[in-house]
Amino acid sequence: MIEIKDLRKDFGSLTAVRDLSFEVPEGQVLGFLGPNGAGKSTTMKMICGFLTPTAGSVSVCGFDIETQPLEAKRCMGYLPEGAPGYGEMTPQQFLDFIADIRGLDTAQRRERQGKVIDQLQLGRVLHQSIDTLSKGFRRRVGLAQALLHDPRVLILDEPTDGLDPNQKHEVRELIGALAKDKIVIVSTHILEEVEAVCDRAIIIARGRLLADATPQELEAKSRYHNAVRLTTSELDAAVEQISRLANVTHVDVERNSRRLVAIPQSGTAPFGEISKLAQEQGWPVEELTVERGRLDEVFRQITLGGTDSQGAQA
Repeated sequence: MIEIKDLRKDFGSLTAVRDLSFEVPEGQVLGFLGPNGAGKSTTMKMICGFLTPTAGSVSVCGFDIETQPLEAKRCMGYLPEGAPGYGEMTPQQFLDFIADIRGLDTAQRRERQGKVIDQLQLGRVLHQSIDTLSKGFRRRVGLAQALLHDPRVLILDEPTDGLDPNQKHEVRELIGALAKDKIVIVSTHILEEVEAVCDRAIIIARGRLLADATPQELEAKSRYHNAVRLTTSELDAAVEQISRLANVTHVDVERNSRRLVAIPQSGTAPFGEISKLAQEQGWPVEELTVERGRLDEVFRQITLGGTDSQGAQA
């Protein structure tokens, strides 16, 4: 388990993180969200022991990061933002260097290097200098070093930054597989990443915890939760009649795509009524779906609207 209690970090007169407390159990993927400057990377660096907290405590697998730093760091793999490395080294040399630092013996080194090279598809660039690699490959090399010693805890700061859509999918699948017996914290600004891989999401802004819930619980706070999307050539007639339904508060219209989105009254689900109405009126239906909610809308509402942690926790 990771336990964070009353964590605070001051840089002179600037408080980057203030009174942050949460726990992460084994087998959970936690998405750590916030706008730029929210304190995400500062928190990641304190968890990993790269920054000393001004106040509060961090415990990783039972080890305090300040009083037992080596024991805590042996449990962790860390991918920093930007994946810094040694540009003159090749990925093979870099992984050898990390294996030496981690104290892996010959058998462990061979087994673990082979596994991460295969997982992250680094075989064809192993002997090419890191400086010459694409941003995506440099990111994969950084992820490989974080995984090399098979840590119980993974701290990943923007893990798919610079990857193409196929590579992002592969890394997300890898994170999902790794999470079965590890703690994974993913700091990201990519909301689709949270929906794809995270069991739980924490949102911070201005250094404070504003929300702690599952992605599904956050989506349920959206005005689009249970909203109905309808695409039909009879758009005007559909807008007119659906707007009259008692449990529909508003209808968004996208004329170019012949689509409407019916926003429900809070706590209602108008899909059945709209489906029945479409059948009765004989509208040609190209699409009729229910939205789960929009995480980007909830994120903006929480970070810009100032929702406090008590109000946003589920």
